Formats: sequence, C-alpha cells, structure tokens
Amino acid sequence: MSRLIKGFQNYCWPFASQTHRVTGFLMKRPLLKSLLAYSGQKLKTSRTFSQLSSEKADSYNYIIVGAGSAGCVLANRLTEDPLSTVLLLEAGPKDTFFGSKRLMWKIHMPAALTYNLCDEKYNWYYYTTPQKHMDNRVLYWPRGRVWGGSSSLNAMVYIRGHAEDYNRWSREGAVGWGYEFCLPYFRKAEAHELGPNPYRGGDGPLHVSRGKTNNPLHQAFLDAAQQAGYPFTDDMNGYQQEGVGWMDMTVHKGQRWSTASAYLHSVISRPNLSAEDRTFVTKILFQGTKAIGVEYVKNDQKKKAFASKEVILSGGAINSPQLLMLSGVGNADDLKKLGIPVVCHLPGVGQNLQDHLEVYIQQACTQPITLYEAQKPLKMVKIGLEWLWKCTGEGATAHLESGGFIRSRPGVPHPDIQLHFLPSQVIDHGRTASKVEAYQFHIGPMRSTSVGWLKLKSADPRDHPVLEPNYLSTEIDIWEFRQCVKLSREIFAQKAFENFRGPEIQPGIQVQSDEEIDAFVRQKADSAYHPSCTCKMGQPSDITAVVDPQTKVLGVENLRVVDASIMPSIVSGNLNAPTIMVAEKVADIIKGFPSLQDKNVPVYEPETLEMQR
Repeated sequence: MSRLIKGFQNYCWPFASQTHRVTGFLMKRPLLKSLLAYSGQKLKTSRTFSQLSSEKADSYNYIIVGAGSAGCVLANRLTEDPLSTVLLLEAGPKDTFFGSKRLMWKIHMPAALTYNLCDEKYNWYYYTTPQKHMDNRVLYWPRGRVWGGSSSLNAMVYIRGHAEDYNRWSREGAVGWGYEFCLPYFRKAEAHELGPNPYRGGDGPLHVSRGKTNNPLHQAFLDAAQQAGYPFTDDMNGYQQEGVGWMDMTVHKGQRWSTASAYLHSVISRPNLSAEDRTFVTKILFQGTKAIGVEYVKNDQKKKAFASKEVILSGGAINSPQLLMLSGVGNADDLKKLGIPVVCHLPGVGQNLQDHLEVYIQQACTQPITLYEAQKPLKMVKIGLEWLWKCTGEGATAHLESGGFIRSRPGVPHPDIQLHFLPSQVIDHGRTASKVEAYQFHIGPMRSTSVGWLKLKSADPRDHPVLEPNYLSTEIDIWEFRQCVKLSREIFAQKAFENFRGPEIQPGIQVQSDEEIDAFVRQKADSAYHPSCTCKMGQPSDITAVVDPQTKVLGVENLRVVDASIMPSIVSGNLNAPTIMVAEKVADIIKGFPSLQDKNVPVYEPETLEMQR
C-alpha cells in the first residue's frame, strides 16, 4: 500500500498547474493533498484494524488461570453456554500422553501417587522458610502443576469437612456460604458409587468410590477404634462425620479421577473452550483498576490474551495471591519495595495462610500383610502390568481406605482431629521405600490456631514466593499434637491389633513424657499438603478480606479468585472436595443463577460435650 501511495505521489507531484486531469477526472491540488492525507490515514487505520483484529482473535469472555481442582470445574460449567468463550491456561503439561491416560501411569495409577510428589515435571516443588517452632526445619510442599492440578497429585481422599465449617464461614463474613448453601453443590459434583441420598450425589461428573482391597488391617483399625470408644460412621461426608469408617476416594474403575478426568476431558472439544498447557501466566493486565486480560509465556514467547467479562484466578493458595501481587494487587508498601506499580492496595493478599500439619505414628506388623512386599521391584512390575492391562489389583487404590474424625478433648463441638490409616510405612513423603512390615496413622489437628503468610521474594514471576506457615506457634497447637500421639497409641493398643502388633517404630517407646512427645512432633511433623485461606473471602469492611462473597477481588473490577485460597478459615478435612464445591457454586454465581439450597438437612451432634468421646 505504501508503495502505491509513493508511486501516486511521484506521478502527480511534477504537474505544476492548479488543475490536473487524471483518467478523466479534474483534480485540484488541495483535493490532491486531501486524497494523499486520506490515503495515509487509511493506511494507519488499516494497521490499527489489523492490530485490533489480532487482539480480538486472542479475546475471550473469560480467562481462567490454572487448570486445577477449581479451574477444570469452571471451564466445564462456563462453556455449557455455547455463547460463552473460555480460555483455560495451565502452567504445567497435560495429564495424558498422546491422549492416553495409561501411558501417563504416574498420574492415573492410584498407587503411584508418590512418584508425582517427587517429580518437578508435574509439581511446583515448594519449600517453606525454616520453621522456628520446629527446630528450624524447612518443610516440603508439593503442589500440582499439570491438568487437574493437585487433584492429579493428591492421595485421592475425598473429604468435605464438617457442616459447621461452612456455618463458621458465614459467621466470618462469607454470607451465603453456610452448609445449607454448600451441600447441594457437593451433591451436584458427585457420582457416588453407593448412589444418591440427601447427602450424596448420584449423577455428577466426579466419581467417588470406596476401597476394594479388603486388607485385614483396615478392619482391625475400625474394630480397635470402636473398642477404644469411638463410634462407627457409615459416611463421614454425610450425617455423621464423627467416628471411624471407610474413606471416600476419587477413584473410578481403578483410575485416579481428577478434576481433569471429571470435568475437562469430556468437554475439551467444545468450540467455545480453548485449553492450553505449558502456559505460564506472569501478569494480570489492567486498564486502570479493571482487569482486561493476562500476559503469559508459551514456548519462550511473551503473549497476551484479553477477557471481555472476567479474569478468574484458580491457581491455588500459593499461585493466586502470588499473581495478584505480581500484578500490583496487594500490600502497597511491599509492592513498592519490589518496584511493582500498585493497582490496588489490598493488604490481605497472601495473609491468613493456614495448613494442616500431621505426624505419622508407626507400628511394626508381625504378619506379612502390609504393602512392604508390594514396594519391592519385581512385585512393583507385576502390580504395574496388571494395572496397565486391567486397572485392577494393588495399583488400583491409594490404600488410604479407612480413617476417622475424633475430638481432642471435652467441650469441642465437632471433631478437630483427623486420622488416616495406612497398611504401610511412609518415609520422607514416600520418597524412600518402606523398611519393614508396618502400618501407620497419619494424624493431626484440623483447626490449628497457628496462622502464617506468604510474600513475593522478587518481582520475577518464576521466583517462588516466601512461604511462612508459622507452624506450632501457639500452645494449644502443641497440646493438640500431644493428644494426637497419645490417642493414636491408645487405639493401636486395643485387642483388635493383638494378632498384628509389633514394636512401635515411631515415635518409639523411649518417647513418653510430654517434653519428649513435643520434641518428636517438632522433628517429624510434616505438611498434609493443605495450604489455604490466602485470599480470604469476607465483607468489604474486613481489612483482611481479599474477595467478597461472590469471590470478586475487592477494589478492582472483572477479577475473581476461585480456589482454596478464598476459604475464610481451613475446613476440618482434606481440601480437594471443598475446592470443587467452591468452583461449582461460583459457576452458578457467574452465570447469574440463584444459589442452590438444601434446608434443614440434619447433622449429627454428640449427646454430650462433657466427654472426649
């Protein structure tokens, strides 16, 4: 075009007369100048139009950052409307290899879960600061970086928490998030193999099942706990959480059933959904205080995508607050120190960090019925081949098939201690094989009072943030862990374990006094991988709140956070089920649907709080 204009100029300009005849037209010099100006303007407009067209090609109604436990749910539900376009961005790879789950067996074989805890390919591989109340230990925090997020790495234990957790959220400012408003979204998500009832779902995308191994140690645990005075509950996600029973698991037909399996794979071909992997989002783009898109890196190239309606952060309790701060939303003083332009002073971002800490109580087993032999190389090959062929056998479960919820002391209104039973010995997050035939409890307090924070280390998005969980910083947390050790020993000492009980491995019989137990906990307790609450949901008047009860980020427009970071306080149980529920509920909020509600569903209350059990 520029060559044509230049040629036109060269052709016309030599004529000196006021009037020129060009192919039958009389053209005056002012008109000629106007035409040339118009042609230049048209060229500029053409370039602008081309640029806008390019931006339009990268524009969607919604951009979701993170294809994890919440992001996959949102991608599915928001694209149910064929007129809504969604871009889903995940920093990690897909959870399939050439479209096959079995070729990606490290993710989809339930028993292979520890492989992903050690693999940076699927894992952010975070570490905390040295914990001053835990002998300055640095604790390891694996977090999912793959389609499905941490639901592709976790132990597949499906626990909702207690009804009172959600009623507490409502009291803490998350109005509309009481149990009666959350229960229907748990049910909407689920397809429980035992069928629907007032507490369980029957036709949702998320398959939930019970264990199938029939290892006698699981029954020994359930019997021993009842001999110790704890009730049996047939559904700890239903009417009665308190007691011991069989765990629900996100396992379907012998395969891990992550949110990618449940929500994403079935809709990946929708024309209004674009799902990207290996796409690292570095910044939210703002026009004033209005979120208009994101900047990201893919294949070493920096790119932008634009959202006409909303940008939704679903990166989890570490990545979501990190991205907010990198984009200028957070504590203004901290951001200025790092040279980050402030978009909105929101001091609650990254604060209120809560996690579950747990300890392993291990007992030697006198019979060869644990998973010790299953961890030997030849046996592992046999298990792996059976799973690859039929998705059955010892590879088809995570083996955390039984567990329970108990109260630490009289006066506690609902269980504050969770325990998982495992017919095996776990060493260093499973990165070291079992040494002997053994079984163990994973046990820890559910509502610890120690609260921490996270902050940016630098303005570089690839630098992991500083993680300070502040574990064991209160006396009540220390006391509750003492109780965990004592109550575990009491259960293991019951008659039901007589035929299996060998010497105590951990903490060991030499650990008896309160001081010795406290020292053991400081040396051996580890994260249960449940970081949460760093973008707290609450009322705008709450200076610590980051999002409102509709999950919109306070002080800006067109921006939400939807993941475990928005929890006002940590729930009494694992976090995957609540995170999925949150995303299901927020999908309805975004679409403008009235909230589902299940009124007057009964919940178990102990006959008396004067006793611990």
